[in-house]
Amino acid sequence: MKLDTLQTLFERRFGAPPASVLRIQADGSNRVMYRLVGEGYDTAIGVVGPDPDENRAFLSFTENFRSIHLPVPEVYAAAEEAGVYLEEDLGDTTLFGYLTRERENTGEEFPESVRRMYERVLETLPRFQIEGGRVIDYSVAYPRAAFDRQSILWDLNYFKYHFLKLAHVPFHESELERDFRTLTRFLLRADLRHFLYRDFQSKNVMVREGEPIFIDYQGGRRGALQYDVASMLYDAKAAVPQEERNRLLEHYMDALEEHQPVDRDSFRLLFRGYVLVRIMQAMGAYGYRGFFERKPRFLQSVPLAIDNIEQILESDGLPVEMPALRKVFEHLTRSKSLRKRTPPVPPGLVVRVGSFSYKRGYPDDPGGHGGGFVFDCRALHNPGRYAEFADLCGTDDAVSDFLGARGEVDAFWDRVRSLVDHQIETYLARGFNSLNVQFGCTGGQHRSVFFAERLRRHIEATFRGVHVEVTHREEGAWSERRAESLASA
Repeated sequence: MKLDTLQTLFERRFGAPPASVLRIQADGSNRVMYRLVGEGYDTAIGVVGPDPDENRAFLSFTENFRSIHLPVPEVYAAAEEAGVYLEEDLGDTTLFGYLTRERENTGEEFPESVRRMYERVLETLPRFQIEGGRVIDYSVAYPRAAFDRQSILWDLNYFKYHFLKLAHVPFHESELERDFRTLTRFLLRADLRHFLYRDFQSKNVMVREGEPIFIDYQGGRRGALQYDVASMLYDAKAAVPQEERNRLLEHYMDALEEHQPVDRDSFRLLFRGYVLVRIMQAMGAYGYRGFFERKPRFLQSVPLAIDNIEQILESDGLPVEMPALRKVFEHLTRSKSLRKRTPPVPPGLVVRVGSFSYKRGYPDDPGGHGGGFVFDCRALHNPGRYAEFADLCGTDDAVSDFLGARGEVDAFWDRVRSLVDHQIETYLARGFNSLNVQFGCTGGQHRSVFFAERLRRHIEATFRGVHVEVTHREEGAWSERRAESLASA
C-alpha cells in the first residue's frame, strides 16, 4: 500500500509511473527507502517512514533550509498520513564513499581531494547552525527541542546500558553516574542557542558533481556548535588523522567567525567534551545494533572508536576530572577482543552463490539460517563426458557455448532466474541480509559453475545494491587438473 502511494506520487511528479522500483539500503535507520526510475530515466528516492514525528521534522526542516538556499534535497511530494514522501535522488556517493574511493585511488590516508571536500563541508556547517537555526521551527523537533541536560544524560546512559553492559565491560555504577553528571555540567557551559544537526557524519553528506549536499537532519534540535563538528571529525569509520582533525577544526572556526565572534580557547576546551559525548553516543548505537540486534557491520566500528578514545587519553586527556570514566576508557583500550578488527560486511543483501559436486555432499550454509535454494544440474547434458571439455570448467567459452546451445539449458535457466529474482525482491522488501543459492552437478566443474557465474552476472546487472559472493567449492581439484593439462600440452 505505501509503495503504491510512492508510485502514485512519482507519476504525479513525472507524468508516468516508474518503470522500476529498487529497494536501497537505509543504514542504521528504520526507514525503508526505494529508488524509483522512470522510462525516461527520471529518478527519485521514495521514503517510507514509520515514525510520523520524525517525518514531520524532516519535511519541516527541509522546507526551512531550502527557504535560505542551503544544500539539501528537494522534496517532490509527501503523503504524511501514509508516512511516505518522495525526494530528490542525489546519487550514491556519500562523503564516506568519496573518502574511501580517493584513498584507494591515491594510496594516501587523507588525500588532498578529500581535505578540500571536508573543508567545503565544514565551511557550510555554520550556515546550517547559525542561519538555519534562525528559521527552524523547533516545535517539530523530535524527540526533544534541545540537546539539553536530559538529552546528554540519555546519550551517556545509552553508552552505559547498550555498550558497556552488553560488552561486559566492568564499571562502578554510582561513580560512573557521578562522572556523567560532571561531564553534563561541563557541556552545558556551551552556547546552546543554535541548530544542532545531531547525526552529522560522513554517511549523511552526499557528494554530487563535486559539491556536498546534506541529508538526515531530522533529529536536529537546539544545541551547542561543538557537537556537530565533533561528530564529523571523530566519525569512527572515516578515521580522519589527528593532525587533519586539528587543522579542520581551525578551518571550521575560521568559517564560523564569518557569522559570529569565536573565543577559540574556550571553543576547543568544550569541543573536547563534546567529542567524548559523541563517541559514547555512537558506541551505544554500535552496541545496540551490533550486540543486541546482531548486525555485525556495526561492531566493525567499535575498534575504530576505541582508537579515538586511546588517542584522546594519550594527547589532551579528559577535559574535566572523571576517574570512573577514565577507568572504563582504559579498560576498553586494553581489551583485545573489543579492539579486534573484523572483515568488512557488505551493506544490504548479500547473495552467496556457489557450485559444488554431489559426490562430496551438500555445501555448508555460510549465512547460518538455511535460507535459499539448491539447484540440481545433473539432469542437463554433461560436457564432462567429452574429452575436449574434460580439463575445462564452466567459465571457459567452449563450455559456455556448448551449454548455451541447448534448449534444455535455457528452460532450466528461466526457472532458476524466476525463482531467485522473486526471492531477492522479497528479501529486499523485508530487509533480509543473506540469501544462499547453490548449484550442484556430478563433478562441480562444468554445469554448476556455468550457472553460478551466469546467476552472478544476472544479479549484478539487475539488482542495484545487492552484493554477490561466488564460491566454487571444487575449484581446487579442477584447477590442478587444468594446470597438469597445460603443463603436458
